[in-house]
Amino acid sequence: MAARQALQVRYGTLHNLGMAAVSLLMIGSAIAHFTSGDSANAPTLSLNDPRFVLFSVLALIMVYYIYVGVSRYLNRTPQVMIDHEGIALGFGRNARIAWEDIQWVRLRRLAMRTQLQIGVEPQAFLAADLRLSQFNLDDSLRPVRGMPATVMVRDNGLDTNAVAMLDAVKSFRPNLVRS
Repeated sequence: MAARQALQVRYGTLHNLGMAAVSLLMIGSAIAHFTSGDSANAPTLSLNDPRFVLFSVLALIMVYYIYVGVSRYLNRTPQVMIDHEGIALGFGRNARIAWEDIQWVRLRRLAMRTQLQIGVEPQAFLAADLRLSQFNLDDSLRPVRGMPATVMVRDNGLDTNAVAMLDAVKSFRPNLVRS
């Protein structure tokens, strides 16, 4: 029998650096467009101009994505770790869920991407204090509607996809995998 290897999933460097670069490019192109003098539609530098307010808010959003992209690019700590002890979830929570506390693991498709869903014993789910929210769009850990003790791991922005994470779970605990 082959030795089971722990799987460490980190933030993807290309995805996150690309997100920061595209955001910076969008801000730069908007500034270049409006300062070129050719645009009669350029906003005036006044809070009374709704176009200026709109572009300012959009620029702040792009600055946020620059910050997120660069900080995730620099963060090389594992965000998901699947090993002989269980599944460790990072993403600012740093919670470990032992195999004994996991009821099932499965893949579900969300739009074009497959996502890893983990069903956890209710007491262990509460003890993990994962602080899940439906409203945080950049969070890789999400609750699953209608399933109160379930966490969904979104693999966008990570260096390993959900299928590989499920394969790692299968290598340690194949009895937990559901279809």
